[in-house]
Amino acid sequence: MERFEAAGTTLFEILLTNDDGIDAPGLRSLFDCVTQAMATHRPNQPYHVSVVAPDRGRSECGHSIETGRQLSVREQSDDWYSVDGTPVDCVRVALYALNLRPHVVVSGINAGANLGVNLMVSGTFAAAREASLLGIPALAASHYRRADVAKTWDHTPHWLGPTLDEFFAVASVWRGGLAGTPGWRHDAPLWNVNLPAVDPTPVDIPERVLCEVDRRPIDRKGRIEPGGRVCFDLDFHARPREAGRDVDHCFNGKITISKLHAHLGHMAAAGD
Repeated sequence: MERFEAAGTTLFEILLTNDDGIDAPGLRSLFDCVTQAMATHRPNQPYHVSVVAPDRGRSECGHSIETGRQLSVREQSDDWYSVDGTPVDCVRVALYALNLRPHVVVSGINAGANLGVNLMVSGTFAAAREASLLGIPALAASHYRRADVAKTWDHTPHWLGPTLDEFFAVASVWRGGLAGTPGWRHDAPLWNVNLPAVDPTPVDIPERVLCEVDRRPIDRKGRIEPGGRVCFDLDFHARPREAGRDVDHCFNGKITISKLHAHLGHMAAAGD
């Protein structure tokens, strides 16, 4: 099989990862999202799912990697591997140690929103960004949470399914190749998706909106306590926001989809 041959009746390879760890419920929910999306929207498409994720939570590690020691890989179950490293390490291990050749990488579902400037520190997004840098279409999925809304996962395949189908359609015709191989391109599709914190019991999927990423920093108030300990106060839910961008839309109950470039010096418009 050619790595990025259009996925007609060829085997469509999908790699999953996250930053909350191999045992996180969001990762199992992502597996359900992917398998249900394929069964619902692409019933005639043969596919295979592999999972390579950190052995424990590595939230807010950004695009960091382990450089001071060798990594260890453990097969937890068939095609489910844990790595004692960061999400970016997991993508590299999958591609260059396990020699997986996915058509797409999907990272998440993060237990908490990754919006606006949070992308700079998000391990969930970093894994997707790494895949995109290496020439593989990638999507990061996160779920905004609030204390007053039940933190359930069963609804996520229903909510995320149409977006995954659209992303798979884009990825199935991508012809970029893996970094270091002929045809490699560094501009592979990179999507960031956030599910809102709203009551999941209604049948309807929340409105989906293509939008750009918020550029405003999060307000923080810091203080130094006795002994030199630095503490920051942060109200994530009251953070400043730009109208019409991802924070604004997600906080108002919409599913946000932002289409980005892996080189984040340029944050692409939604239609790019």
